[in-house]
Amino acid sequence: QVRLVESGGGLVQPGGSLRLSCAASGSIFSIYAMGWYRQAPGKQRELVATISSGGSTNYADAVKGRFTISRDNAKNTVYLQMNSLKPEDTAVYYCNADAPWGPPSYWGQGTQVTVSS
Repeated sequence: QVRLVESGGGLVQPGGSLRLSCAASGSIFSIYAMGWYRQAPGKQRELVATISSGGSTNYADAVKGRFTISRDNAKNTVYLQMNSLKPEDTAVYYCNADAPWGPPSYWGQGTQVTVSS
């Protein structure tokens, strides 16, 4: 069982930055692949970025060059640094954890990010 708690969301102007954090507990964090997903109103949840247990990263085309995912295994935390934010980045952002042996997949409760002037 893994418990994930996101933080760091909020209201930011276009062009601004935010850093999201996801604190994990309940299992061996370092072996999990971690990811950030987002869901805008009326849309399906979509992948934002993932980071493997070995540190390999993957990004959605919409955020490449603007967002950076990282992890600190000593703190059981994964981060999403978001720069040059756009109104279309507005969504609820969810943290995800996947074990190397497969399901279940774990989700946090989400944190709201609103980009607006």
